[in-house]
Amino acid sequence: MKVKIKKIHKDAVVPKYAHEGDAGVDFFAITKHYLKPGERCLVGTGLSFEFPIGYELQIRPRSGLALKKGISIVNTPGTLDAGYRGELGIIIINHGQEDFEINPGDKIAQGVFNKIEIGEFEEVDELSGSDRGEGGFGSSGYKK
Repeated sequence: MKVKIKKIHKDAVVPKYAHEGDAGVDFFAITKHYLKPGERCLVGTGLSFEFPIGYELQIRPRSGLALKKGISIVNTPGTLDAGYRGELGIIIINHGQEDFEINPGDKIAQGVFNKIEIGEFEEVDELSGSDRGEGGFGSSGYKK
């Protein structure tokens, strides 16, 4: 799949796969941010994308930052739609117990391309039955 990338900030880093066969590519910050525990911010990447309809670019946390520092993404996974042409911004949150500093050039998230199916909706009066029925949260046996 061909992906076009436009650098909209001179210091933007074009992502690349670190290892052959990797699912995710790293995204890098272009601006400095300082997050206290519980705070969140929008981190720019300085990049915009063009890729085929029928795909999304999922933005996911980096496992090392999550484990070591408690850093994650608020809306994980985030979705970049094929038709969006603006800058990729990543909403970072500090779930850790210490302040966290983001500097230009820091790896802040990873992206994975995902093939999607477009739903075709049909309004009906009734839905077919199922074993689960209307069982919601905890319906599969979860108990405190």
